[in-house]
Amino acid sequence: MNIGVDAAALGMANAVTASTADVNSGYWNPAGLIGLEDNQFSLMHASYFANIAQYDYLAYASPIDDDSAWGISLIRFGVDDILNTTELIDSQGNIDYNRISLFSTADYGFTFSYARKLPVQGFQYGVNAKVIRRIIGKFANSWGFGFDVGVQFEKNNWHFGLMLRDITTTYNVWNINETEYKKIADAIPGQNQELPESTEITAPKAQLGLSKKFIIRYDYSLLAAANLNMRFAKTNDIISTEFVSIDPALGLEFGYTDLVFVRAGFGNFQNIQQLDSTEKVGFQPNIGLGFKYKGIQVDYALTDLGNQSAALYSNIFSIKVDLALFRN
Repeated sequence: MNIGVDAAALGMANAVTASTADVNSGYWNPAGLIGLEDNQFSLMHASYFANIAQYDYLAYASPIDDDSAWGISLIRFGVDDILNTTELIDSQGNIDYNRISLFSTADYGFTFSYARKLPVQGFQYGVNAKVIRRIIGKFANSWGFGFDVGVQFEKNNWHFGLMLRDITTTYNVWNINETEYKKIADAIPGQNQELPESTEITAPKAQLGLSKKFIIRYDYSLLAAANLNMRFAKTNDIISTEFVSIDPALGLEFGYTDLVFVRAGFGNFQNIQQLDSTEKVGFQPNIGLGFKYKGIQVDYALTDLGNQSAALYSNIFSIKVDLALFRN
C-alpha cells in the first residue's frame, strides 16, 4: 500500500498529494475525487525485481453530485510459482523432486473512498476505508482494516493537500497453519521454535503537498509539485528526529495542448551509510511520458533510475478512461 499507483504520479515521484483530481485520487488523496467531471476507471501494471513480482491496480470512481464523489480500488502485489520444498525429503530421508509443489504469496488492498466539498470555499475532504488481505500459500493468511483521511485546499491557483494514512493504525491479524509450520519448526536447530507474532501493525503516516500549474503561451503547461512524506519514527530519511522523519519529493509535468506530457521526479531521499562508515544522501529519480486523446490517457513511468542494478528498474504502464467518451 506504500508503493503508489498510476504511472503519471509515479513519474513525478509520487508528489501529487495536492494536485490529484481524478479516479486515482482514491489512493493519493481521496479529497481529489471532487475533481471528477464524469465516471472514470483506471488500470495499471508493473513488474518488480526482474519480473519476479507483479503489481496490478484497478479503480473506478464517479461523481455523486456537484459536491460529492465516491470510488473503489483494488491493488494486488504478488509473487507466483514459488517452489515449496518443505516436503522434498520423504520419511526415509530420500530426496524426491516429485514432492515439490508451487505456491503464491500475494497482498491485496481493497479501498472504498468518499469525498465531499466543505462549506468553506476552496476546501474539500475525503475518507478511505481499507480492507487488507495477505496470503502466503497454504501456510498463512491475514485480514486487516484501516482508514485514511485527506484534505485539499485551492487558493489563487495554488493547491495544498494533506493525506493522513492509516490514521487509526491498521491492524493485520494472521492465521498461521500450524500443521505446515511444524514441518519446518526443527529444520535448523534453535530456529523456528515458536510461532511468529499473529498481529501486524501499520503505524500512521502523513503527506503534505503543494502544487501549481503554469500556462505558457496557451498551448504549454508546467505543473510543479512538492511533497513532504512524514513517518512518526526515527528512520534514515534525510530529515530525521525521534518524533518525525521527513522524506521530500519533487515532481514536474510538462504538457502540450493537454495532449502530450513529459514528467520527472525526485524522491526517496535517504541517508545511506557507506562501507567506510561515512554517509551520503541517496535519492530516486523517476521519469515518465503520457498521451491523452478524447478521454483516454495512457501513461508510462520508468522508476528507480539511480539504482546501479538494471534488474531493479521498474517499467510501469497505466491507462485512464473517461466513460463519457462512450456515451458521446
